[in-house]
Amino acid sequence: MRRWMLGLLAGLCMSAGLPGVAPAAEEPPALAARVAAGGLPPLARRLPDRPLKVQTESEAAYGGELRLLIGTPKDLKLLFVYGYARLVRFDRDYQIVPDIVERFEVTEGRIFTFHLRKGHRWSDGAPFTSADFRYWWEHVANNPELSPAGPPPLLLVDGEVPSVETPDAWTVRYRWSKPHNLLLPDQAGAAPTMLYRPAHYLKQFHPAFTEPQKLAALAKAERRRSWAALHNAKDSMYVMDNPDLPTLQPWRLAVAPRGQVQVFEAQRNPYFHRVDQRGRQLPYIDRLNLVLASPAVIAVKTSTGEADLQARYLNFDQYTFLKKNERLAGYRVYLWSTAATAAVALYPNLTTSDPVMRSLLQDRRFRLALSRAIDREEINKILFYGFGVPGQIVVFRDPTLQQVDLRIANARFDLAEANRLLDEMGLTARDARGFRLRPDGKRLDIIVETAGESTEQTDVLELVADTWAQIGVELLIRPSQREVLRRRIFSGEAVMSVGVGGGEFGLPTPDLSPGWLAPVSEAHPQWCQWGLYFESNGRRGQPPELPAAQRLVELYRRWLVSTERAERARIWAEMLEINAEEVFMIGILGGTLQPVIVANGLRGVPEKGIYAWDPGAHFGLYSPDTFYWQGGRR
Repeated sequence: MRRWMLGLLAGLCMSAGLPGVAPAAEEPPALAARVAAGGLPPLARRLPDRPLKVQTESEAAYGGELRLLIGTPKDLKLLFVYGYARLVRFDRDYQIVPDIVERFEVTEGRIFTFHLRKGHRWSDGAPFTSADFRYWWEHVANNPELSPAGPPPLLLVDGEVPSVETPDAWTVRYRWSKPHNLLLPDQAGAAPTMLYRPAHYLKQFHPAFTEPQKLAALAKAERRRSWAALHNAKDSMYVMDNPDLPTLQPWRLAVAPRGQVQVFEAQRNPYFHRVDQRGRQLPYIDRLNLVLASPAVIAVKTSTGEADLQARYLNFDQYTFLKKNERLAGYRVYLWSTAATAAVALYPNLTTSDPVMRSLLQDRRFRLALSRAIDREEINKILFYGFGVPGQIVVFRDPTLQQVDLRIANARFDLAEANRLLDEMGLTARDARGFRLRPDGKRLDIIVETAGESTEQTDVLELVADTWAQIGVELLIRPSQREVLRRRIFSGEAVMSVGVGGGEFGLPTPDLSPGWLAPVSEAHPQWCQWGLYFESNGRRGQPPELPAAQRLVELYRRWLVSTERAERARIWAEMLEINAEEVFMIGILGGTLQPVIVANGLRGVPEKGIYAWDPGAHFGLYSPDTFYWQGGRR
């Protein structure tokens, strides 16, 4: 049964990256005037000695702006996510390759050496060197006022912090006594643990480099309660809402968000480290305009041509509406795969505080009965126009391969079998309406909790309720705010929840973490208390009670320290098989599609792509710095 998974996961190798190129003399036209006036160094002095060479379309041209609709100022983080400049990054085959760093070496899976690009500069022209890593490690990550909990958990290996070395200006080395298989995938992620900061800028807000009186005055002027609060506010590497903070991304925010600002402009980074095959500095597009709008109207605004590139806040059930306005509004509608293992999934809370329901949910027969009583084909046909892939939460690359058998092994619609399993458990008593009774005599109803943000989820639940009623189980829907829902799941009040299924990414490699398949995080709604126990090293939560869950933890621990790629592939295979057999998550449909709106004239955006958060950073995988307007202007 594992053969297909081993074939899927094995045999992919880490790339060493592309060689640099000598910079060409051509200036991006938007910067030419500043260079001529002496306000900006010429291109040869702005690029690293060996910039990253990227292959782009031969007719690509400079110029123009790109409009994206955002639902909240917090979406300014898309400048970082979509910009996708990382120490290392995923290429389109999901191999980890150099990006900001010129090259990297991994020794024994535990020593990571990053070689920076000589001459690389921050967006304000200051050198980017190992001093920026040293500043973050010594003065941020290990400063008790800025980081009360200490260095980020990602940097701990069995509680051990790394030895951080900066032997010269262009070399950074992290060393542990054990392998650390999570480090590189994290660094290539949509929201990585950032190991560096622009020290030359942030030192003015740190008492180790600035006089206390001056620092106190700065904090008071910014209405911050302390120097640490001021430093944290200025240090917005991910959120990117501080235009004064230098960045390494292709675009930087021009003006801070204040008052009733509705359009946030981001301008090109004149020191960006990537060039095309002709030596022209990227990005091609000069400006991004992030236009604020209510999430509820973003689809409508998109349909009238108010966005040039849009996927965020668009759902598949809006595809027909968007397609209808395609020609009039001047855009194309692409359908990208989400690579989601389940577009909609049910999470039985195996650690719920209700002892009766906990006992039922921990019985595999009960979970299997609920899975067998879902008519996935009907849901796919009615709600997803047949585009979904019905079945459990397992990875997939091509749904015609052997993994289809694993995906549907415990997901075939079979009401007779579902009823037989429940009868076998002794749940034979029913009330006057025909619903089964729990062992304590109460009606067997299951409240499925939802964040209430997706009509798609509600529609699915209503169809599931119809078929569950036929096995004597009543499904009730309880919507609540997302934060309230999370609290109820973590506290054990919730019995079951609905959401996007398990691992968002269904095309893994052995180098990507299989953590979503094991009870190793409180964030996993099917076993949050077991996950908390793992995360807290046994100080909080509860240890896994089921042997299969215990085995998953054991396998995950082994993956963390394995230095053999073939072994990591075998671990992935066994963890997937256990999850499919045990039905810890009840997947309904996977592989659904994401509408992507691309304005006429915008080029470089692939017609077929994968819209995934991690790995991929949504558009980031496809390098928006290489997108361009046909003819150079819009």
